Parts: sequence; structure tokens; C-alpha cells
Amino acid sequence: MTSSFNLDSVAIALKEGLKGPEYDEVRRILYGRKHSELEVSNDALSIAIKNNFDLRAFEITAQPEHLRPPRKVRVAAIQFSTGAPTTSPPLPAPTSSCFHELWPMPFAFCTRERLPWTEFAESAEHGPTTRFLAKLAAKYGIVIVSSILERDESKDDVIWNAAVVISHTGNLIGKSRKNHIPRIGDFSESTYYMESTLGHPVFETKFGKIAVNVCYGRHHPLNWMMYALNGAEIIFNPCAEVVENFSEPMWPIEARNAAIANHCFTVAINRVGRESFPNEFTSGDGRPG
Repeated sequence: MTSSFNLDSVAIALKEGLKGPEYDEVRRILYGRKHSELEVSNDALSIAIKNNFDLRAFEITAQPEHLRPPRKVRVAAIQFSTGAPTTSPPLPAPTSSCFHELWPMPFAFCTRERLPWTEFAESAEHGPTTRFLAKLAAKYGIVIVSSILERDESKDDVIWNAAVVISHTGNLIGKSRKNHIPRIGDFSESTYYMESTLGHPVFETKFGKIAVNVCYGRHHPLNWMMYALNGAEIIFNPCAEVVENFSEPMWPIEARNAAIANHCFTVAINRVGRESFPNEFTSGDGRPG
């Protein structure tokens, strides 16, 4: 999510504001060594231009090992703004590997309203979003991580902030849930769901061992560490980070720090765009939010 100032890209702003060796040095300090940009097919570029989205690909290497051959894993981090108005009714998501936090719906958890937001909750195993993505996973042979609002039908319809992991065959591998829930002033997601009881699961996929550290969990170093200790080689961090007066500047830095500290790869994906809601936020005490 963005502030009132519309900044399309930090990378573009840096490149346009700094030139030559100065830009190269600032970029090195901020992001580390320069990664090779991968060639994207003309067909893929044409689709991106036609549908108005950015498409970039980079190669990130690791230190060679003596006993195991290298593996090449292609990871897609997908982020987008909510296309439909926040007042639109809940529908199965029509869009199509890891999405940002709670991608099929507006991020409405600062409204304190039960309806219509809890109507977006669905079964992690059999819900419309999982069924939709399972077909795509099987068709294209990819692993998909889908962050949804889960309704646990086996536990009295308790709601969770969950991430579903779908295998390249279209079968459900498992699910993870948000371990840490923000309770910061008016921003209290515990109005809707509580901390996970699943621990720090790691999922064996065709392409490697992966884990999902949902959004706010990135602020907690031991959360990252437990996924790594459990064997995760790639830790996804689907986010819906809010405007600059909260922690927008932190989320990409925290993910990179976690990769360094835990000797694994991290993939942070943040929601983008601006979402407006019909009712003014409140603090639940009669004062403005």
C-alpha cells in the first residue's frame, strides 16, 4: 500500500536521480552485489504490456556445495492492487509462485467490521480459491503459495489468516498460519483472528523445502529462525504492509536480513495500491481511528 505520494518504483527513482558510478555505489550499499537480469521472452513481455503490469527477472546465486549438485528454482513473487472496489461482494478470485497477504480480498482488518469481510473466509482445503489455483498449479507444473482468510469448518468455523501450499500436481501439500498478530493502537487484527497453533511447518516440494512467514511475523527474528531450523530453504513472506507512518520501509530490509542471518532464501511480497472503505475507521471507543 502506498502513501499519498505516488511513487511508482524506488529503483526507478534512484536511477533517474543518480547517474553513473554514484548510482552504482548507492545501489550496491542498499542492495548488495548486482544480480544478473534474466532474459524474458517476447511473448511474456507482450502479455505484460497488453495487461499493464511490470515483469522483471533476476538470477540470484548461492555458494556452490561440494556434495550436492546445484538446483535451479524459478520463484514468482506476485503483487497487485485490488482491482474491484472494496464494496464489491465476495466472489471466487478470478486471477492467477506466491501472492501477497490475503490476496483475494481487500485488507479490511482495520475497519473493525464483521461484515462483509468475514464472508471472504473459506476452507483452506476445499474453498474456491484453492480449487481455482490447484487447476493452474497442475496445468503449469508449479507450486503455488496462496494467502487466504481461512474458515476452519472442522473447528466451529474459526477464522485464521492462513497460507495454502499447493503442489505442482494440483494437490494440497499443507497450510501455515500467521504466528504473530499485530495489536498496535487502532490496528488490531485480533478482532478477526488469533495466533497460529500450527507452529513453524516446512513443506517438501518438487523444487525444495519451503515455509511461509505471514506478514507481521517478519518483525520477529526467532520466527524466521524456527522455519530455517525446521529445514526451510526458501521462506516466503506474503505481506499487506500499510502506509509509511507504520513499517513500510522495514519489510524489504527485514526479509534480506533474515536471509543473511538464517542462511536461506527469502521472498517478500507486499500488497500495492490504495484501498478506500465506505465507513470511517474508529478506535472502538468513540474517537476517530
